[in-house]
Amino acid sequence: MLFAIALLGFVSTATAHGTVSSIVANGVFFDGYNPSYQYITPAPVTVGWKIPTDLSNGFIAPGSYASSDIICHLAATNAMTAAPIKAGQSLELLWTPTPWPTTHKGPVLDYLANCNGPCETVDKTTLEWFRIDAVGLIDKSLTNGYWATDQLIANNNSWTVVIPPTIAPGNYVLRHEIIALHSAGSANGAQNYPQCVNLAISSSGTVAPAGVLATSFYSATDPGILFDLYGTLTSYTIPGPPTYSGGVTISQTLPPTPTASATGVYTV
Repeated sequence: MLFAIALLGFVSTATAHGTVSSIVANGVFFDGYNPSYQYITPAPVTVGWKIPTDLSNGFIAPGSYASSDIICHLAATNAMTAAPIKAGQSLELLWTPTPWPTTHKGPVLDYLANCNGPCETVDKTTLEWFRIDAVGLIDKSLTNGYWATDQLIANNNSWTVVIPPTIAPGNYVLRHEIIALHSAGSANGAQNYPQCVNLAISSSGTVAPAGVLATSFYSATDPGILFDLYGTLTSYTIPGPPTYSGGVTISQTLPPTPTASATGVYTV
């Protein structure tokens, strides 16, 4: 156990990028996933999808957009519990280590996919995703621009997303992603950091938005993927499918303090 704790500290301080270490859904705190959890017995049960081989907190490059790694990160496997939340409520996703590098500017995107059954056993390659939120270049007048990632850093490495109020109830996977553009001026230089968490969404809505496979989200030559961050910024086209019309984009603010911590396993 002492080894696991020491290794957890090493991973958190020796790497430059990050993972979603926790979420807060309707005021309740839930653990995300840390690759060091694989060295703890028994391993914590988390809402975050497991990525034990991502010990460097690395990224998915455009050359892997057609592989399953783009879905929920490197060799990701299913989370074994879910965070309950109501449609229309918001949740906060918290990244570690802090802060996110200021040089790693780019968009922040959020997708949902209905598991149509237990997300604990769903085949990730069959999930069809619809985008519920996407923020890219906010202010082009600043040097290299002010981006969604700058908002995330300003809000203590956190991002808030609203569950669309119109969607049907069910077990969903939320796919939260940062695309870092600091090397995107060269082919295969963009860096995608997808992270997935399980949600059990209760709702009076009935809408089942059409989705697409994650392996069809992006192309290596999309203008929002092959992009010169250091040139004259006139505009930025956020890559990927269009955002669902019922999605809600909100102003990012510092997250409130959680009111409780979750225990046990929950699905709908």
